[in-house]
Amino acid sequence: MAGTINAQVAKHTFALSDNAFLLDGKPFQIISGEMHYTRVPREAWRQRMKMAKAMGLNTIGTYVFWNVHEPQKGHYDFTGNNDIAEFVKIAKEEGLWVVLRPSPYVCAEWEFGGYPYWLEKEQGLQVRSKEPKYLEAYHKYIMAVGKQLAPLQINHGGNILMVQIENEYGSYGADKEYLALNRKMFIEAGFDGLLYTCDPDVAVKDGHLPGLLPAINGVDNVAKVKRIINENHGGKGPYYIAEWYPAWFDWWGTKHHTVPAEQYLPKLDSVLAAGISINMYMFHGGTTRGFMNGANYNDSAPYEPQVSSYDYDAPLDEAGNATDKFMKFRAVIKKHLPAGETLPEVPAAKPAMEIPAIHFTQTFGLFDHLPAAKLSARPQTFEDLSQAYGFVLYRTIVNGGKKGTLKIDGLRDYGIIYINGKRVGILDRRLKQDSMQLVLPKGKVKIEILVENLGRINFGPYLLKNKKGITGKVLFNNTELKNWYSYGLPLNTLSLSGKTLETGSGKPVIKKATFNIKKPADTYLDLRNWGKGIVWVNGHNLGRYWGIGPQQTIYLPAEWLKAGNNEIEILELIKTDQNVVSGLTKPILSELKPL
Repeated sequence: MAGTINAQVAKHTFALSDNAFLLDGKPFQIISGEMHYTRVPREAWRQRMKMAKAMGLNTIGTYVFWNVHEPQKGHYDFTGNNDIAEFVKIAKEEGLWVVLRPSPYVCAEWEFGGYPYWLEKEQGLQVRSKEPKYLEAYHKYIMAVGKQLAPLQINHGGNILMVQIENEYGSYGADKEYLALNRKMFIEAGFDGLLYTCDPDVAVKDGHLPGLLPAINGVDNVAKVKRIINENHGGKGPYYIAEWYPAWFDWWGTKHHTVPAEQYLPKLDSVLAAGISINMYMFHGGTTRGFMNGANYNDSAPYEPQVSSYDYDAPLDEAGNATDKFMKFRAVIKKHLPAGETLPEVPAAKPAMEIPAIHFTQTFGLFDHLPAAKLSARPQTFEDLSQAYGFVLYRTIVNGGKKGTLKIDGLRDYGIIYINGKRVGILDRRLKQDSMQLVLPKGKVKIEILVENLGRINFGPYLLKNKKGITGKVLFNNTELKNWYSYGLPLNTLSLSGKTLETGSGKPVIKKATFNIKKPADTYLDLRNWGKGIVWVNGHNLGRYWGIGPQQTIYLPAEWLKAGNNEIEILELIKTDQNVVSGLTKPILSELKPL
């Protein structure tokens, strides 16, 4: 009995030699795949991890996302799908180690790169710097994360092998004092095991903190990996490719990214043969649900908000099924298994079902369910309203009987304009649109602008230019329009009541229906005939759809369905007369079309 108890609390050791990681004193090659707990239903975490084992992975990599854990300042959430500690524990039960990446900034095609929106409200705060307000918020957050996860490190009997500080910092700055503060806070939070940094090859020098292991992203040439890590680590290893990209992500209005497995097989083979450790970004992407997608933007490229599907053309598809890439990667990994090890059989694909046409029986007007407004001279931003995501409706009354140019200074990001309740135009930040011609009828005229936050920038120099809504003036014929009512519509929950509409007026509508299924299975809601909006099923926000593509379906996981009646709600912004949706057995992720 005593032996059994000791075995349960036995601690492993994890350390560095000049060429290899050492697990309990023996060389250990990390073969890891990135998978984010926030992008997979909690009920499916274990199934995805079984698939990781079947492909030959021995480790899971994951970020920790500040904005899901501290959505409002001082209010923490580590429950439900945000229960990162449970995610790590399930990995241990499934025989997987974990590489943890809990730095406040994650990038990850995630809203604001993982930062909570309220940092934008703090006057003078500078992310990724020694600025005191940022360090204070960061310190409180990392201490909360440490309470959850520090006890799960390998040196405390858990399965977290090592912990990453910051994230590709060398692509942003080169302040070694700031990096040292990161390390100090991590240690104070209880992360007292092996710490490391990761950067693309050209940024390792700036992003690495001497004394920590430098890892490299986006390089799979064996000689180059060894040379760059040697140059930054006293002429020695071990060697870790912290992000190896077997494909890429998508953004609205551009081609779906796919890369054949064959392009990667020789590279994977050579890396594994050389004993180099690797983390595939992504092994399994999953779905960026709700309003949590990020966006790219810089001076030479347009604003590019990412789609809801994070399929990523990864080895494990969005629903958690093995792809051709999975099977071919598995065959390569199998060649390099330690003597006597075998791989589990690949679990069968999960069943998928069609859902016959669902006809919506109720239609509610979004503008009929407005909260109390804030009146101010200029439109209030999302941050002014203490609102993270969703929509804000702006309304003012002007004297009509004229025509001219309506110009919105700082539209973030998608604005639908209504005159006396009728839609008259759309302005889209992606297309650098900020103005349109209007004819105002005689008399008092109601101008309304519904603005959607399409996702804060998650990479690059514009991280702190991420306020949402109307962030400047609204002008008509170069004269500022004042006295705006701002209505916050975060749509965290839908409370639909009152009479339903018979027909749409062109204003946004929320359609509601119930549908019956005998046995839950995965399905993909077909939205090819719809315009733009959001889907909820049984209270779960499944993400955005947009007819421009390339994503035309929304993944509905079996885990969030139930035998019998299920509720579906769709917010439709553009094609408000649509009234039918069905479920397909396969996704449509590569269909572009003009809206």
